[in-house]
Amino acid sequence: MAIVPLSRIRESDAPRATAGEPVYERLRRMIVTLELEPGAAINRQALQATFGLSSTPVRDALIRLAQEGLVDIVPQSATRVSLIDLAAAHQTQFLRRAVEQEAVRLLAASPDQEFLPELREILDAQAVRAAAGDIDGFDVLDRAFHRRLLELAGAPDLFALVRARCGHIDRIRHLHLPVAGKMGEVVRDHARIVKAIAAGNAGKAQARLRDHLSRSLAYVQTLRAAHPDFFRD
Repeated sequence: MAIVPLSRIRESDAPRATAGEPVYERLRRMIVTLELEPGAAINRQALQATFGLSSTPVRDALIRLAQEGLVDIVPQSATRVSLIDLAAAHQTQFLRRAVEQEAVRLLAASPDQEFLPELREILDAQAVRAAAGDIDGFDVLDRAFHRRLLELAGAPDLFALVRARCGHIDRIRHLHLPVAGKMGEVVRDHARIVKAIAAGNAGKAQARLRDHLSRSLAYVQTLRAAHPDFFRD
């Protein structure tokens, strides 16, 4: 399997192909990281001024976010950040577990595991970010790890598909990451997945991956109790 250098890890997971792309990426990041909280109003005119763009690319970016369920657009009224949809988050969890379990199965069965040092390099970098309490840097590396699993398994386009469905569960993750010990737990989970792949144990790799991707929603009721206005069923 061909290995993509770690230097290709990027914060944005989509190419900037349109004038509205910077608006989309910036707004999506603000929503997913809760810089823009669920229910917050979005001012289109302010966005146009900030990015120096006309109304059309801003509108296109908001439509794209609405298609992902991250904003609610009410014609002739306000545009707001959507509440976290638990039903959508559960479906995303189902999708990710199905797709990524197959990826780790293929990697564990691969006779050529030259990709292992790269995965371990990402883990080491994550551990450094966790120790520093750098949530944003940690999150970039977390997404890089899961993206590389799909790329190495020969399904690079699936990450973009999954990402477009991940907005709600990603916001739950960002509520959970600041909890003491959470980032360290993620690093340990990733290390166990890589260890099982290295051992050629597909069943264990799948079990470790499934357990890892189940953790955020396992704590959702606690997070909802702390932030009741952020959620909808």
